[in-house]
Amino acid sequence: MNNFAAKFRARRAEARTQRALNRAIDTAATSTVRHELLAIAQARQSLPR
Repeated sequence: MNNFAAKFRARRAEARTQRALNRAIDTAATSTVRHELLAIAQARQSLPR
């Protein structure tokens, strides 16, 4: 049961981080910041899980 709970918490944390990153991209003040955030988001997606 512990392993299941840990996986569930990790999945929720990942989703929370993704939502925060998407919100930051949507509200970025300049296109340069937006491009940097997009690069971070793309790098995070390529990481093994």
